[in-house]
Amino acid sequence: MTLKTITFVGGGNMARSLVGGLRARNDELAIRVAEPDAVAREAIARQFGVEAHADNAVAVAGADVVVLAVKPQVMRDVCSALATVTRSAGTLWISIAAAIRMAQLDVWLGGGQAIVRTMPNTPALIGAGITGMVANGRVGAAQRELAASVLRAAGETVWIEREELMDAVTAVSGSGPAYFLMMMEALEKAAIQQGLPPSTARSLVLQTALGAARMAVASDEAPSELRKRVTSPGGTTAAAIGAFESGGFERLVVAAIAAATRRGTELADAMAD
Repeated sequence: MTLKTITFVGGGNMARSLVGGLRARNDELAIRVAEPDAVAREAIARQFGVEAHADNAVAVAGADVVVLAVKPQVMRDVCSALATVTRSAGTLWISIAAAIRMAQLDVWLGGGQAIVRTMPNTPALIGAGITGMVANGRVGAAQRELAASVLRAAGETVWIEREELMDAVTAVSGSGPAYFLMMMEALEKAAIQQGLPPSTARSLVLQTALGAARMAVASDEAPSELRKRVTSPGGTTAAAIGAFESGGFERLVVAAIAAATRRGTELADAMAD
């Protein structure tokens, strides 16, 4: 299935990252963006060379794919207005909004729609994100690949076969960058307490985090095995790992992900009311 025309309803940061990635890969793709703010609309058109519209209905008409990139709080109104628009048969709807379930989107869009719900994360803004994706029963194999090709403009993608698992995806990867940044923040403070200059502490922490992530991505081994390789018995790393373990590090991580997952379910339930 060839993508010819794609519309983004909403021109925020995540939409812009996808538009930029798609434009870099295919300068012949017809990209439209619906954005109510005139300044933002003009900036998007100028930066990416795309059609930018104030009217959602005009932007959506005839598109093969429509990416819903508005805030969850306004999604119902946006979709309900679009339900009255004449659309091409086989339009694929992709939502990047948190906490909005596919069944809700389908009702708001008038029913019978092919919908993919996604959860990208903020590293998508630099092309290094990962997006969890789930499709409803009206999305065929070709449309699944089409949806994945759109989201791959901002990084990697993974498919989730049960929508209820999207709350766990949100907890792990959607919110996940904040956890790693918190760890980096704590390491930086600890390094400064040990006497290192702040600029040196930051450089050491940032590059170490980047290097560890790149090692894990490049290796076929589990992170646990890579960790064991750099943990010599009785050495400095073992002393630090021991302190983490005695403080209940793994237990805290499990509790944190469970808390985030529960909150995601609560928010989705609230949006369904």
